[in-house]
Amino acid sequence: MAGDDSASGGPPPAPGRPFGGLTYGTPGATLPQAPLWRETPPGFRRFETTVVIGRGEDAWATARDAVARWEIKRRSGFAVAPADGGGVRVRERGRYRITVGLGRFVVREPVEVVAVVDTENRCGFAYGTHRGHPVSGEEAFIVHRDDDGRVHLTLRSLTRAAPAPPWRFLFPLLLLAQRCVRERYLRALT
Repeated sequence: MAGDDSASGGPPPAPGRPFGGLTYGTPGATLPQAPLWRETPPGFRRFETTVVIGRGEDAWATARDAVARWEIKRRSGFAVAPADGGGVRVRERGRYRITVGLGRFVVREPVEVVAVVDTENRCGFAYGTHRGHPVSGEEAFIVHRDDDGRVHLTLRSLTRAAPAPPWRFLFPLLLLAQRCVRERYLRALT
């Protein structure tokens, strides 16, 4: 679309301004900062699961660093590159190009980080989809630790069909692929 920087990886909106180019209207809906996630915007498929990935200070430090460098996606077979001139580390309102290939077929996923959390016991982020992504919605990767020192990885996502062809018509197949990818995500930090 002429004048729309989102697909070209132009500069993100200034802090406090609306996100531009997202394919859905509720940025931050996966609430990575919240231990409990109760609300789901209408029209989305909701997913959440948590696994233990380690224990102790070393496991916590390693998991925090890995999440901040997109390692869950990278170790699951995706490439992640900044699309807005910023660095590869996760940053709120940062735009990224995620790609995954199957032989000569390459899928491109333009995304924008819509929420970041980084506290003493919780670290992670959520990213939202831009036009051209195979689905519409949001995904969050969160690592957190409990009082016993166990380190957990929580995945959250809200998914619906992409707003336009060709991906819109492939949505049922994409849901199957999403299940396989989630299994990779859950093993990425163990």
